Amino acid sequence: MKKIIESIYVVCPPGLENIAAREMEEVGLLASDEKPVIIPGSGGIEFSGGIPALVQANYSLRSATRILVRMGSFIATGFPELKRKVKRLPWQQFLQKDSRLALRVTCKKSRLYHSGAVEERVLAAIRSATGYKLPVVKDDSETTAQLIVVRLQRDKCTISIDASGEALYRRGYRQAVAKAPLRENIAAAMLLSSGWDGEAPLVDPFCGSGTIPLEAALMSRGINPGSQRQFAFQKWPMFDMKQWEMFQEKFTGQPLDKQPIIIAADRDAGAIDACKANAERAAVLENLTVINQSFSAIIPPENGPGWIVSNLPYGVRVSKNKDLRNLYTKMGTVFREKFSGWRFTLLVNDLQLFGHSRLKHAKPVGFSNGGVRVFLVRGKI
Repeated sequence: MKKIIESIYVVCPPGLENIAAREMEEVGLLASDEKPVIIPGSGGIEFSGGIPALVQANYSLRSATRILVRMGSFIATGFPELKRKVKRLPWQQFLQKDSRLALRVTCKKSRLYHSGAVEERVLAAIRSATGYKLPVVKDDSETTAQLIVVRLQRDKCTISIDASGEALYRRGYRQAVAKAPLRENIAAAMLLSSGWDGEAPLVDPFCGSGTIPLEAALMSRGINPGSQRQFAFQKWPMFDMKQWEMFQEKFTGQPLDKQPIIIAADRDAGAIDACKANAERAAVLENLTVINQSFSAIIPPENGPGWIVSNLPYGVRVSKNKDLRNLYTKMGTVFREKFSGWRFTLLVNDLQLFGHSRLKHAKPVGFSNGGVRVFLVRGKI
């Protein structure tokens, strides 16, 4: 089976590749001397591995968006060549007779430049190779369809098949949301990059529907992010479902010996209700202190200092046309008065606006969050 999988590609938010790679090392997907392919800003990490690595990546990685299997790469300068080489790939190991397909095709600087024509030939080749009808779903976000990713770059064609199904940030616990909800994998990446040790207290003063505190609680409890969901690879003919329980047991995380204090606070009562409902579904409500308070009213835990990790109000969407300078100025003052010695990791979309807090920080990490340019800002108060 390992020979069928050429390599594995971990998709993550562009700009967070190094954070995802460090997590891969921590969970044992990368050996200390292994050098995965990381292109900054590419939104992914490519590494070698078989079925166990594929399962673990889906089941255990918190910062990933989805996991792809690289089925093959080859040069294709004409449609006959493209069809012939696509047909050679081991499609019957991945597709069932009743599979529905979703194709995502991109063409850049290649002689085969028309994505629709490429999709047509690739689909014909797959159907010919399998003998299956394989109806196509035009919306590639359809989670019950098998996603196939085709990328043509300078005449090099790379064919990948999605092993995740629904995006990995959809853990299964978050049904209630507040305004402009934060994706779970970005919340996890913030926690991973913050340096939080899992024992010191953690405070999110703008918790919204609770994504950051919930991800922190799941980490501290050793609950894998994929424990409440299904994956596309479970439908592959090559995958033996009898091994599924063995994989789950092997990759189950261990809870911390001492559970940390995790405070989720927000001035919006509706957001707090959503946070509690999500925490209950995730079975971590007992691990959180959920309070309906503004950030200025929060009393830091006595066993601090700890970490402040939060997604701050943006100057767009939620607070469009509102002046947030006073809020950021007040936040900086409150943090210095109440949280001296604490570390912070904050998500902001406007560095000039954040400057009103007068909080000293390291060089920000920029990336895109739902089409909005944002920055991870880290420092010590």
